[in-house]
Amino acid sequence: MTMALEQWPPYVYRDAQGSYTGLDLELLRAIFKEARCTLVILPELPTARRQLLFQKGGLDLMLAASDTSERQSYARFSVSYRDEAVGVFGKAGDAAVQRHIGNFGQLARGTATLLAPKVGWYGADYAAARPALEKDGRLNTFGSFHQGVRMLDAGRADLLMGDVLAVRHEARQQGVALTALPFLALRAPVHLMLNARSTSTADLARLDAAIARLEQRGRLAAIRARYEAP
Repeated sequence: MTMALEQWPPYVYRDAQGSYTGLDLELLRAIFKEARCTLVILPELPTARRQLLFQKGGLDLMLAASDTSERQSYARFSVSYRDEAVGVFGKAGDAAVQRHIGNFGQLARGTATLLAPKVGWYGADYAAARPALEKDGRLNTFGSFHQGVRMLDAGRADLLMGDVLAVRHEARQQGVALTALPFLALRAPVHLMLNARSTSTADLARLDAAIARLEQRGRLAAIRARYEAP
């Protein structure tokens, strides 16, 4: 099966030697090895072009996909191979982190300012709180986690929302110490997304069975644990 890459540390990125690695790639390679399937990795493509090529049947596989009714028309989905988690962070020791904010309702009623990704769905609680944050001028957005962590470090806002592992990875790269607030904005399963035109139900069953065996043996959990460690 063919797949085009897009860097998103720590899920997919180049290491110091220039080789592609990351949590999703390690999980995928383990699954394909267990399923005895061949994975062909193509050069990086921009997000929009990669998605369009997939929809037209030019790619067989995409990573970390959400199973939606819209995508069911052109794709099939594996069982979940990991969860995605979105958290809210502040700089370690900052006052906003000490205010015992336990949910988005408390955040919206308070005075803390928030940095959030420009695009994406981050749960009903954030969607409900967003109008109040925008009305008060307490919401700013960013395009990449590199930019978001820099903005937080520069004092552009009190808090930052984003994918837990991606935020922690970028903060380590920049040497910024963070503290997570005691709630998640979102936790949801992600799947391998197979092209319905170029793959079969037998292909899907083979990958699902491989995921189930690796989960039973603890192999996928061990890979995830290495990246999830603080």
